[in-house]
Amino acid sequence: MFFGVVPMGRGSGFGKVILFGEHFVVHGVPGIVSAIDSTTDAEVKKIGEGITVRDERKGARGYTEKKRAQQKESIERMLKTMGIDPEKASLEIWLGGNLPSFSGIGASAASSVAIARAIAEEFEMVLSDEKINEIAYEAEKAYAGTPSGIDNTAATYGGLIWFKRNLSGGPNTIEKLSIREPVEIVIGNTGIVADTKEMVAGVAERRKRNPEKYNPLFKQAEDLAFTARKALKEFDLRKVGELMNENHRLLQEIEVSCKELDYLVNLAREQGAFGAKLTGGGGGGCMVALTPRRELQEAVATAMEKEGFRVLRTKIGIQKY
Repeated sequence: MFFGVVPMGRGSGFGKVILFGEHFVVHGVPGIVSAIDSTTDAEVKKIGEGITVRDERKGARGYTEKKRAQQKESIERMLKTMGIDPEKASLEIWLGGNLPSFSGIGASAASSVAIARAIAEEFEMVLSDEKINEIAYEAEKAYAGTPSGIDNTAATYGGLIWFKRNLSGGPNTIEKLSIREPVEIVIGNTGIVADTKEMVAGVAERRKRNPEKYNPLFKQAEDLAFTARKALKEFDLRKVGELMNENHRLLQEIEVSCKELDYLVNLAREQGAFGAKLTGGGGGGCMVALTPRRELQEAVATAMEKEGFRVLRTKIGIQKY
């Protein structure tokens, strides 16, 4: 972090986990996403020459040159949206926090929200969460081309979010859901980096080629999302876990899981997790296990670590900082 007496702006953004509906949401099926209690933190100072970034997030040192280029474009987009000329800006940006750069947990969106908030504070701008979300969405275009907006929304507002993509080009449905209290989860990382765009394209192609198989699976995913929404509202965590297991089966059916994800999912269930499934694009990346209570969370996390996998102990349903 920065030290000394130089004033600075600070900000944070939540990571996220998709609980229900990845891949299906691309085709207009509702999904449920939750912020987690792990954040990317940012500090910004108006000093130096040009824009420099010191990225100290866990795992960030291995970013490819392409990722660094995307980060640079992201910050430039952000500054322009905030009315600051990137060519004339002199900023030092530090990134840290306890959200690792695992695939599938919204690391880029969390950093976009964190940096936007830190810049706003450093430049003495009073911006609403809605405006921060707008800025972060613009920044996310550098990473995702045309993002759905769900990652930056979870990173900005926290909590649980019901999301439905508008296939006609209108505004997406983004609705805040409530949960009685935050719940412990374990996110397990396979260590495999998959190409999300490739995975999404593969599902679309297979559905087009075999609608007789895929269309009923998509209908099951839609029904499951509504049932999961009701279970979360009632705080029926056993039911939520069962539905997560069913969601994973559907994701296996559309061929986006892999042996490493299935291994971690089965390991979590064997250790007593209420439910477990892949989260994000699949083909690698991460899975999530529902593990209410610290003791269960620790048992599942430790079992994964003993097998050599990196894990994140965190919670869903976190509302605000």
